[in-house]
Amino acid sequence: VQLQASGGGLVQAGGSLRLSCAASQVNFNFNVMGWYRRAPGKQRELVATTTSGGDTDYADFVKGRFTISRDNAKNMVYLQMNSLKPEDTAVYYCHAVRYWSDIDHAAYWGQGTQVTVSS
Repeated sequence: VQLQASGGGLVQAGGSLRLSCAASQVNFNFNVMGWYRRAPGKQRELVATTTSGGDTDYADFVKGRFTISRDNAKNMVYLQMNSLKPEDTAVYYCHAVRYWSDIDHAAYWGQGTQVTVSS
């Protein structure tokens, strides 16, 4: 299964972008889907996740600005990013996990999409 992320680009501070991530197999059900990011010179960090049941979790630095959602029928996950700041500049990666048991799981990564926020 492959993940394809899209929607990145260049935006001014205060602007918005919407990232999308599509799984190559629509019927491959992921328990968790989410977004990570890696800024230049920094480690990769979690941005937001959502479960198949609709539970969501956000990093503190995006709460109130970003919204994660998913379409289970299309096996896609989205990240609506509002009030963007220059510090949000990073490569954003789609991530998904499927569990077969408590210890048996597989994780998948998309190729990343660049988000650049100018001041």
